[in-house]
Amino acid sequence: MLCVSLAERSAAAVVKALRGRPFAEIRLEAIEDLTEAGIRTIFSGPGRKIATFRPGRVPEKARLRLLRAAVRAGAEYVDLEMESLGEESRKLIREAKRRRCRMIISYHDAKGTPPRAALERLRSLAFAAGADIFKIACRSRNGRDNARLLGLLDDPRPTIVVGMGPKGVITRIAAPGLGAPFTYASPAPGRQTAPGQIPATVLSRVWKAIEHA
Repeated sequence: MLCVSLAERSAAAVVKALRGRPFAEIRLEAIEDLTEAGIRTIFSGPGRKIATFRPGRVPEKARLRLLRAAVRAGAEYVDLEMESLGEESRKLIREAKRRRCRMIISYHDAKGTPPRAALERLRSLAFAAGADIFKIACRSRNGRDNARLLGLLDDPRPTIVVGMGPKGVITRIAAPGLGAPFTYASPAPGRQTAPGQIPATVLSRVWKAIEHA
């Protein structure tokens, strides 16, 4: 399954970009005029959506409050970083559980891919904290990093693996076929929200070519 990652500068632009997209990740930190009213407009519309708000732009309590607003507005998934786990984040997790919004707990490493044992520990911590899905996104430097990430899919617990950077592109192509719930794609060339992200049309063509090989 393919999820298009959208990083638009306004709520109105997000609504426009969502047209015709059945499944999308909304990068809330990119919205310059972000308000709870805008969040309601985005997440109450049709289609499946992931609410994502990476740390750093606003104070942590405000960030988590806005993610909770997305859950209340109808987000089907909410993405919470492992480094954000704490008392305030537990409120978000409880709200998501009450509203049947699936919790993605994610780990990101922009420098490299940790050893397999470390990745397994991170996954166990994520599910113990209340994850419905664990997402691991790491810089992939070579084929061994890719193999280590894709090897995590040999497990019944829902796991998304992403090898960031040009060396990790194969993980974005192969992961859904190996058991990942979905992978992320950009809406168009040059509009990636992460290094190595493939445009949705290109990824769809690759999958079709593999299917008919």
